[in-house]
Amino acid sequence: MGKRIGDAFVVNGPRTLHGTVTISGAKNSALKLIGAALMGAGRTTLINVPKITDIAHMVNLVTHIGATGEIESGPITDTVVLDVHEVIGSDAPAELVKPIRASISVMGALVARTGRARIAMPGGDKIGKRGIEIHLDGMKAMGATVEDGDDFVEITAPGGRLHGADYTLEYASVGATENLVMAACLAEGTTILRNVAREPEIIDLVTFLNEMGANIDGAGDETLTVTGVERMEAAQEPHAVIGDRIEAGTYLVAGAITGGDITVEGINPAYLHRPLQDMRGAGVELRVTGNAIRVLPSDHLRAHETRTLPYPGFATDLQSQHIVLMSQCYGTSRLTENVFETRLGVIDEFAKMGLKAEVIGKNQAIIEGGNPLHGAQVKANDIRAGAALVLAGLVAHGRTEVLYPHHIDRGYANFQENLTRLGADVSREVVEILDE
Repeated sequence: MGKRIGDAFVVNGPRTLHGTVTISGAKNSALKLIGAALMGAGRTTLINVPKITDIAHMVNLVTHIGATGEIESGPITDTVVLDVHEVIGSDAPAELVKPIRASISVMGALVARTGRARIAMPGGDKIGKRGIEIHLDGMKAMGATVEDGDDFVEITAPGGRLHGADYTLEYASVGATENLVMAACLAEGTTILRNVAREPEIIDLVTFLNEMGANIDGAGDETLTVTGVERMEAAQEPHAVIGDRIEAGTYLVAGAITGGDITVEGINPAYLHRPLQDMRGAGVELRVTGNAIRVLPSDHLRAHETRTLPYPGFATDLQSQHIVLMSQCYGTSRLTENVFETRLGVIDEFAKMGLKAEVIGKNQAIIEGGNPLHGAQVKANDIRAGAALVLAGLVAHGRTEVLYPHHIDRGYANFQENLTRLGADVSREVVEILDE
């Protein structure tokens, strides 16, 4: 096989980071809000939208379904303006759905608005099984019929409208909660959804839907009560996307592992209660004021144990970054992944940089901290793993090349620019791919 070249984030380390970074709007909220805009006709304006590639994919999808969309660029974040038509389609084709997992979130809106949704199976990060059985079971409870093919799913509301139901989610799935609450907004009667996800992004979605005329109670609790309405319309005022807690947590880890002094602004610290608790347990010194969190240089990082869990537990999207933190802690740390079954695959890439770790079963890793990392060529196989490998490059000796940086582009706005301003030596280069 001849030489191959590809794009990469190139990091020269080690470096100590200092400074302030302003957090973008939450990826996991903005994408769902774009889909939710289909719930009502009219002009919707979303502000504080992150400058990431997934946003353009989602705008393209809703434009195909029944809207005109525009992304207005700003200095730090963007504004998305959608003019949703009175009559919209009900099909989400594969070429528009495959690039991002969040595309599945149009399901609930389409069934609610049109009485039907035909959705290709989505793509996104390869981090384990993320089936939609709970989504479909909830739809069936509200009266829908479901045709589930190999590469698509079609949901139909007999008579064109779902009805209220009392449904308990088997698992507090974020995606299922989003789809079911949207489907219930225009259903006949009252729907009670139990064991729902409680993430801040769910609260943001419910707030947005209520601004559009929905009647939803219980945001942030384990039970949502949705009283169906006849019609929803675009919110009259611009809606500001909440700050991205995963982006904030990533930069805080960058400061902690490099012995730096970093302040992240534009984030509600309450969204990161458990990750901050675990970081303090590792000996990281943190100061919280208003909408900012500061990480200070720490004399001694110590081994600890972390388990990912649905919110308000430790976010799985911060798991890979936390492994890098554990690599810099003296002693043996333990991490248990309880959300996505193959997310610990990033350990293989960290091992190329000298990380000493053992994976037990499918969901537990034992990390031997305090061993120096060295530069290597590694692969970003998903958004968060890619960002974590860049963080590892900040403390590694020598040159680290993180291949497939387009994954990072999907979740982190201005990543290279922000790290550079904080003092990192990071660039985007074309490199020779060594092992393929």
